Amino acid sequence: MPPHPARAAYFLDFDGCLVALARQPDAVVVPVGLVALLNRLHRRAGGALALVSGRAIADLVGMLPGLVVPMIGSHGAERLWRRGRVERLDIDRTVLDRAIERVTDVARTAPGFLVEVKPVAVGLHYRADPSLAEKAGHAMSGIAEDAPGFHLHPSKQLIELRPDGVGKGQAVAALLTEPPFRGRKPVVFGDDLTDEPAFALANRRGGVSVKVGSGRTAARHRLADPSRVRQVLSTWGRA
Repeated sequence: MPPHPARAAYFLDFDGCLVALARQPDAVVVPVGLVALLNRLHRRAGGALALVSGRAIADLVGMLPGLVVPMIGSHGAERLWRRGRVERLDIDRTVLDRAIERVTDVARTAPGFLVEVKPVAVGLHYRADPSLAEKAGHAMSGIAEDAPGFHLHPSKQLIELRPDGVGKGQAVAALLTEPPFRGRKPVVFGDDLTDEPAFALANRRGGVSVKVGSGRTAARHRLADPSRVRQVLSTWGRA
């Protein structure tokens, strides 16, 4: 069982965790009642609930109208905090724009590629054709070599170029220093490699780490899919 909501700080991934993955990022289906569920658990936890996603905050806001919880976007490079103000990491736009052009050129070489441009990052998806994994990795490695201040991070059939020093572990650690998260046990849900540092942090802090789906993980608990996550959160919201 997790800590009582009054003692817990919830950090929830979005894709593959709260909603099922889709072939394209804009094709995910948000279940009816998800926003109400998150707002309810947010109130029950005294405000100590945040989304921690690789998506841009603008995407999250557009997909979750009416959600009032804090949001961490772009793996920690963006933060939607008090009074609806988005804080964003300063980056070298010239370097990123050049990388976006090169990733776009790579994507034109195969119909199974998809470029995802974020405010401070760019990703190359190959979910539509997993056989492109090696080609994607080779191309993105070359692009990263010419992108000082950025690094590559693999995800589920996605390779992303993102700013140095950015990650979900750092984002969760930073939130835990601020009210209403400060002094609480972290409860982290995620489904991907990008969530592993946050799982490790939760374990060190005596919290709860939950991996959604299959695969090796540092998380100490596992749930089968997003529908099961929503069921568990609904139960905790009423506990």
